[in-house]
Amino acid sequence: MKFIAHIDIMPHDALLDPQGKAVEGGLAKLNLSTLTQVRVGKHIRLQVEADNSGDAGALVDSACRHLLANTIMERFQYRLEELV
Repeated sequence: MKFIAHIDIMPHDALLDPQGKAVEGGLAKLNLSTLTQVRVGKHIRLQVEADNSGDAGALVDSACRHLLANTIMERFQYRLEELV
C-alpha cells in the first residue's frame, strides 16, 4: 500500500520563535497588528510504502523522531492519506 504523509513540525510553545517574531513585526508594519502569536514551522510531505497504515505510521514516526524534527526544540504531528 502507498500513503502520503503530511507532517507538521512546530517549535515547542515554551520556546522563543525568532522567525515568528520577525514575521509578527512585519505584519505590524503592514498595519496587520491584529495578527499575533505567530509561530513558524515546516510542513513536509512524503510518500510511504507499507503493508498497512499502522506500519506506515511507525515509519513516519521514526523518521520524525530521528531525522526530520529536533524533538528537544520541536513537536510534530502527522496524518496519513492512502493513495488509491
